[in-house]
Amino acid sequence: MMMRSSASLLERSGWRTRGIDSMALLGPRSGAAGRAAVLKACRYAPGIYDGLHFAHLRTGSRLADFMGERAAARLVPALAAELERRPADLIFSVFATGAWAAAKLKGQAPNLRTVVLSTDVNLHRIWVSEGTDLFLVTSPAAAASVRRFLPGAAVSVVPPPVRAAFYTAPSQQEARLALGIPPGDPCMLVIDSGWGFGPLAESVATLAQAGVHVLAVAGHQRATEQRFRALARTVPRVRPFGFTDRVPELMAAADVVLALPGAVTCSEARVVGRHLLLLDVMPGHGRDNLQHELELGAAEVCGPSAAGVATSALALLDKTSRPAPAPAPAPRWEPAFVAALRQIGLDLRPEDALVPAAAPAVRPGTEASLAPQRGGHG
Repeated sequence: MMMRSSASLLERSGWRTRGIDSMALLGPRSGAAGRAAVLKACRYAPGIYDGLHFAHLRTGSRLADFMGERAAARLVPALAAELERRPADLIFSVFATGAWAAAKLKGQAPNLRTVVLSTDVNLHRIWVSEGTDLFLVTSPAAAASVRRFLPGAAVSVVPPPVRAAFYTAPSQQEARLALGIPPGDPCMLVIDSGWGFGPLAESVATLAQAGVHVLAVAGHQRATEQRFRALARTVPRVRPFGFTDRVPELMAAADVVLALPGAVTCSEARVVGRHLLLLDVMPGHGRDNLQHELELGAAEVCGPSAAGVATSALALLDKTSRPAPAPAPAPRWEPAFVAALRQIGLDLRPEDALVPAAAPAVRPGTEASLAPQRGGHG
């Protein structure tokens, strides 16, 4: 989602963009093994992942440096070969391993510009390396975490990028009419942000049986989608979705959004004006981000059991059903991005920042590669 939002902004100023999966550049075996190792550690051994994150990655130990260098040994040559085949002026990294590799590659290609965008509240060691021209972060705490490793780094604090569709989401009445949800009934959006964490299917079943209409989005998690669809065949209040671009409409229809404390989903919900119920199941950076989202407000936290989710959700739905002042409109993120990127000489037109993406007039010689990790909900 960050890649898509950032690419859209660049394209509105005449850039060509393409996306590169950092893990895929490691090769089919190494990339798949890396993904599997992280997911298994997070799901089945969260204490081990917490130890890796807080004792090594977050503090910048020799182990963290070793991990970064091992990944770079494979990734930098692959990235250099990709840029030899299709040159680019800018590498815009939204994933830590890609950020480390791009910074290392900068030493071989001084004219290459490198930008890192992270929505984590605490950037760990592999995010931060000499060779990055600009760090875009979304909080003062994140800016300080960059300066911990590079005191002289160029850092700009900007709003989290959110796709334009969330700023123009329909009203709740319109969204519910399209989905067939009665206007006065409680409704919750349960969304898997690509990790497959938590008892989502069990939570959806418990909520639906308690009288809540549940919009259940599985994203890329095929097994979760199958469970949602099987549940919907016997529980009418469940509306299942796989990977979908209807998330702005679904958020608009809901009273509350249940999700992991991922900054992208949380920012989208805040733009639409929806309260968050956050699952405390993601170790490592997820624990940092959870505390930050709670501090921002309009968010509650629940434990990982289906019963705990249902109890917290029903209490929050009761709270949000009471009349309350309309939330202040969320600020657009694009102007701040344009201002930050122009500081390092990137050719962006600030007047185009809020223009809807169409078929841009491409300027010769301006192409960016964006280095994400595969994921997201829709």
